[in-house]
Amino acid sequence: MCPRPLRMIRLPWTSLTKFWATAAILVGLVACSPAVPAKDAAVENLRLEVIDSFPHDPAAFTQGLIFDQGELIESSGLYGRSFISRTDPVTGQVLLKQPLDRAYFGEGVAVIDDRVVQLTWKSGVALVFDRNSLDLIDQWGYNGQGWGLAYDGERFVMSDGSSRLTYRSAEDFRWLETVEVTLEGKSVERINELEYVDGKLYGNLWGEERIVRLDAKTGVVDAIIDASGLLTPAESRMVDVLNGIAYDAESDSFWLTGKFWPRMFRVRFVKR
Repeated sequence: MCPRPLRMIRLPWTSLTKFWATAAILVGLVACSPAVPAKDAAVENLRLEVIDSFPHDPAAFTQGLIFDQGELIESSGLYGRSFISRTDPVTGQVLLKQPLDRAYFGEGVAVIDDRVVQLTWKSGVALVFDRNSLDLIDQWGYNGQGWGLAYDGERFVMSDGSSRLTYRSAEDFRWLETVEVTLEGKSVERINELEYVDGKLYGNLWGEERIVRLDAKTGVVDAIIDASGLLTPAESRMVDVLNGIAYDAESDSFWLTGKFWPRMFRVRFVKR
């Protein structure tokens, strides 16, 4: 709000010039001063609300997960054991399975139109499959490691285990731009599996039972989700880390699992 106009007072002529010169300077400095910039919004701390759990293939070393047409498309890793599959999310039954060449270690996965794209860890190859049959139909090259993959409706976004996310063309996977992931101004590393939902990216942090939610354009983390305690102590002894996030738009919920996990969980992210 601007200050009120200065009140007129009578001054000797000798003082009048000095008065108006000083008043002009003060008005220029004070009147309608810009507001103090607002601070960045606080980072939300969220937890899981478990809706239900279902069987999951304990032989799957889960690297990527997509909820698609009522089924789950899953990418499984490890050399000589990697595959891509379609699964019934309720029964855990594998409906369709395509093994990868032994030279490939399967990683993140994304769906675009009638295709499914699967990253490989160190081979620099993105494998392109038919969405329904999972037949291999093409492949694209890229530099560096492949970890997580998502599609935002226009471009692919890919993680490589660092704090950087790389945006790539939906036509040929060429590099477009890189975004740094930050939390309160500090870089966040080990970004793994990715899921895109309404302008936000959800990312597993490799080796942790935490998920970060970040702005897909700026890379700024605005929420941390505590995903601990899903498995019982007995179940946890024989498994690897949490990995795999798939969004189900119809029920506004997420499917979560991990490497060698015996169960798949349907959850919501709620305030702590």
